[in-house]
Amino acid sequence: MGPSGGVRRAQIIPTGKTKPMSAGYDVYIGIGSNLDNPVIHVRQALQQLADLPRTIFLHKSSLYSSKPMGPADQPDYINAVASIQTELTPLELLDELQHIEAVHGRLRNGTRWGPRPLDLDILLYGEKVLTLDRLLIPHPGLHERAFVLYPLCEINPALIIPLKGSVLELRNTCVADGLEKITP
Repeated sequence: MGPSGGVRRAQIIPTGKTKPMSAGYDVYIGIGSNLDNPVIHVRQALQQLADLPRTIFLHKSSLYSSKPMGPADQPDYINAVASIQTELTPLELLDELQHIEAVHGRLRNGTRWGPRPLDLDILLYGEKVLTLDRLLIPHPGLHERAFVLYPLCEINPALIIPLKGSVLELRNTCVADGLEKITP
């Protein structure tokens, strides 16, 4: 009970999105979808990344259309890359991303490179190189995938991928292989 006898209301504490963060890491996230109106899934995911706790949304790439990796009997993908600054640990961020995927109907059934309503991958987490049971950073294969390199280069051409080199140089040697920019 409050001092006047009424019910005490909970105090609203700001999330910190409007103040500078003290120790955030610059993180790049790959986004892909090829089911159930993939453009909408990707755009909604971009908004949901902006709403993550202890995180500031920095940049988003254009949307790109790409042929699927793995089984060819699935729809083309819509891809993008976003950059954020976050105080979340890599595993906390992974949990948040997997929650967003689940909200979009993603089922983790062990099928690799199959169709999905949403796929969110931590591509880079600062300059960290991590090998954990649930997470590898930098994301394996990112240095060879046009659908990651082209949008990544669009938002930060000066970026260096640990152990691989300049994203601009990697993009310039990566065949676009049907990749098509669909939005500016």
